[in-house]
Amino acid sequence: MTDATPNLPPNGAPRAEPGLFDPGPGNVQVIYVLYLVGFVVAITSLVAVVMAYISRGKGEPWLDSHYTYQIRTFWIGLLYGLIGAVLAFVFIGFLVWLAVVIWVVVRCIKGLQAASRREPIADPNTWMF
Repeated sequence: MTDATPNLPPNGAPRAEPGLFDPGPGNVQVIYVLYLVGFVVAITSLVAVVMAYISRGKGEPWLDSHYTYQIRTFWIGLLYGLIGAVLAFVFIGFLVWLAVVIWVVVRCIKGLQAASRREPIADPNTWMF
Protein backbone atom coordinates (compact mmCIF):
# COMPACT_ATOMS: atom_id res chain seq x y z
CA MET A 1 0.00 0.00 0.00
CA THR A 2 1.31 3.46 -0.88
CA ASP A 3 0.99 6.56 1.19
CA ALA A 4 -0.81 9.34 -0.70
CA THR A 5 0.48 12.11 1.57
CA PRO A 6 3.35 14.22 0.25
CA ASN A 7 6.74 14.26 1.91
CA LEU A 8 6.08 16.65 4.79
CA PRO A 9 8.36 17.71 7.62
CA PRO A 10 7.44 16.57 11.15
CA ASN A 11 5.25 19.61 11.87
CA GLY A 12 3.08 18.82 8.83
CA ALA A 13 3.72 22.07 6.99
CA PRO A 14 4.86 21.79 3.37
CA ARG A 15 8.51 22.56 2.68
CA ALA A 16 8.91 25.99 1.16
CA GLU A 17 11.50 26.68 -1.47
CA PRO A 18 13.79 29.56 -0.53
CA GLY A 19 12.71 32.82 -2.13
CA LEU A 20 14.85 35.59 -3.53
CA PHE A 21 14.88 37.34 -0.17
CA ASP A 22 15.75 34.24 1.85
CA PRO A 23 19.44 33.44 2.37
CA GLY A 24 20.53 31.28 -0.54
CA PRO A 25 22.16 31.32 -3.96
CA GLY A 26 19.30 33.27 -5.54
CA ASN A 27 19.51 35.95 -2.87
CA VAL A 28 23.27 36.29 -3.36
CA GLN A 29 22.83 36.70 -7.10
CA VAL A 30 20.06 39.27 -6.66
CA ILE A 31 22.34 41.36 -4.43
CA TYR A 32 25.12 41.35 -7.04
CA VAL A 33 22.66 42.37 -9.75
CA LEU A 34 21.27 45.15 -7.54
CA TYR A 35 24.80 46.51 -7.15
CA LEU A 36 25.19 46.60 -10.92
CA VAL A 37 21.80 48.25 -11.36
CA GLY A 38 22.93 50.75 -8.73
CA PHE A 39 24.94 52.58 -11.37
CA VAL A 40 21.64 53.58 -12.96
CA VAL A 41 19.30 53.64 -9.94
CA ALA A 42 21.43 54.39 -6.88
CA ILE A 43 18.89 53.28 -4.27
CA THR A 44 19.26 49.64 -5.35
CA SER A 45 22.78 49.54 -3.93
CA LEU A 46 21.43 50.59 -0.56
CA VAL A 47 18.71 47.93 -0.77
CA ALA A 48 21.36 45.36 -1.68
CA VAL A 49 23.61 46.11 1.29
CA VAL A 50 20.62 45.94 3.66
CA MET A 51 19.69 42.56 2.18
CA ALA A 52 23.28 41.36 2.65
CA TYR A 53 23.34 42.48 6.28
CA ILE A 54 20.00 40.77 6.99
CA SER A 55 21.04 37.51 5.28
CA ARG A 56 24.56 37.21 6.67
CA GLY A 57 24.86 34.49 9.28
CA LYS A 58 21.64 32.73 8.32
CA GLY A 59 22.92 30.44 5.59
CA GLU A 60 25.69 28.07 4.76
CA PRO A 61 29.31 29.23 5.26
CA TRP A 62 29.92 29.67 1.53
CA LEU A 63 26.95 32.04 1.39
CA ASP A 64 28.28 34.05 4.32
CA SER A 65 31.54 34.61 2.44
CA HIS A 66 29.50 36.20 -0.37
CA TYR A 67 27.51 38.39 2.02
CA THR A 68 30.71 39.63 3.68
CA TYR A 69 32.20 40.31 0.23
CA GLN A 70 29.08 42.20 -0.83
CA ILE A 71 28.98 44.32 2.31
CA ARG A 72 32.65 45.22 1.90
CA THR A 73 32.06 45.99 -1.79
CA PHE A 74 29.43 48.53 -0.79
CA TRP A 75 31.42 50.28 1.93
CA ILE A 76 34.77 50.32 0.12
CA GLY A 77 33.06 51.49 -3.07
CA LEU A 78 31.30 54.24 -1.14
CA LEU A 79 34.58 55.31 0.49
CA TYR A 80 36.42 55.58 -2.82
CA GLY A 81 33.40 57.18 -4.47
CA LEU A 82 33.47 59.93 -1.84
CA ILE A 83 37.22 60.33 -2.29
CA GLY A 84 36.58 60.66 -6.03
CA ALA A 85 33.93 63.32 -5.33
CA VAL A 86 36.40 65.36 -3.30
CA LEU A 87 39.11 64.93 -5.93
CA ALA A 88 36.70 65.89 -8.72
CA PHE A 89 37.47 69.49 -7.87
CA VAL A 90 41.01 68.94 -9.14
CA PHE A 91 39.75 66.81 -12.07
CA ILE A 92 41.44 63.58 -10.97
CA GLY A 93 38.28 62.44 -9.21
CA PHE A 94 36.75 61.37 -12.51
CA LEU A 95 39.54 58.84 -12.92
CA VAL A 96 38.92 57.61 -9.38
CA TRP A 97 35.22 57.20 -10.18
CA LEU A 98 36.07 55.25 -13.33
CA ALA A 99 38.36 52.98 -11.30
CA VAL A 100 35.59 52.44 -8.71
CA VAL A 101 33.08 51.51 -11.41
CA ILE A 102 35.48 48.99 -12.93
CA TRP A 103 36.34 47.63 -9.46
CA VAL A 104 32.66 47.13 -8.51
CA VAL A 105 31.79 45.52 -11.85
CA VAL A 106 34.72 43.08 -11.60
CA ARG A 107 33.81 42.16 -8.01
CA CYS A 108 30.17 41.59 -8.96
CA ILE A 109 31.05 39.44 -11.97
CA LYS A 110 33.53 37.43 -9.89
CA GLY A 111 30.87 36.97 -7.19
CA LEU A 112 28.17 35.98 -9.67
CA GLN A 113 30.43 33.36 -11.22
CA ALA A 114 31.36 31.90 -7.83
CA ALA A 115 27.72 31.92 -6.69
CA SER A 116 26.58 30.10 -9.82
CA ARG A 117 29.16 27.39 -9.05
CA ARG A 118 28.11 27.46 -5.36
CA GLU A 119 31.66 28.27 -4.30
CA PRO A 120 32.72 30.65 -1.54
CA ILE A 121 34.70 33.81 -2.15
CA ALA A 122 38.33 32.87 -1.48
CA ASP A 123 39.11 36.01 0.56
CA PRO A 124 35.93 37.98 1.29
CA ASN A 125 37.87 40.57 3.32
CA THR A 126 40.12 41.65 0.45
CA TRP A 127 40.18 45.23 -0.76
CA MET A 128 41.00 44.07 -4.28
CA PHE A 129 39.13 41.64 -6.51
